[in-house]
Amino acid sequence: MSGCAIVSSAPTWELIKAGGSATSTALSQRPGRAQNTVHHGDAPVRELCIAFNRQAPAPDLVPALQAELRQQGVSSRVYEAGIEPAACRHWLRYTASVDWGVPPLGKHYQPFLSSAALSLHKADGRLLASSSYAVDEQFGLSRWASTRAKVAAVVKALITGFES
Repeated sequence: MSGCAIVSSAPTWELIKAGGSATSTALSQRPGRAQNTVHHGDAPVRELCIAFNRQAPAPDLVPALQAELRQQGVSSRVYEAGIEPAACRHWLRYTASVDWGVPPLGKHYQPFLSSAALSLHKADGRLLASSSYAVDEQFGLSRWASTRAKVAAVVKALITGFES
């Protein structure tokens, strides 16, 4: 019988290629998406203080937040919760959750940031903006992205008011 073969003579290899393609597509999607953003339209914040949350089990979250704030042109300082210097006119407060799983091609369980909620307040406590992140439910592969990649859109939405 002549003609083109629709199925490769190496079906296992075709299956591996298809799985790799699906994984590549899923990982190339934006790992972090802002959701439930509320912004009250105040003037853009250019400096703020971060209230360090010892209950948030993600050790790389604060450095990721600070890097993304710098990306948005906002300088930040971190203070222990409860210590609120009068010089701080704006405060960023956050909560976060970590889950555990085995990454693709991994052998051991590892922690990953599964959700984060950020809120921006004036020194008097008035809410200026809030936004959050949660692991995507479609493929779930974004859970293995860096914490910074996950919170980038959330920080941008918090500062600008726009989810992208």
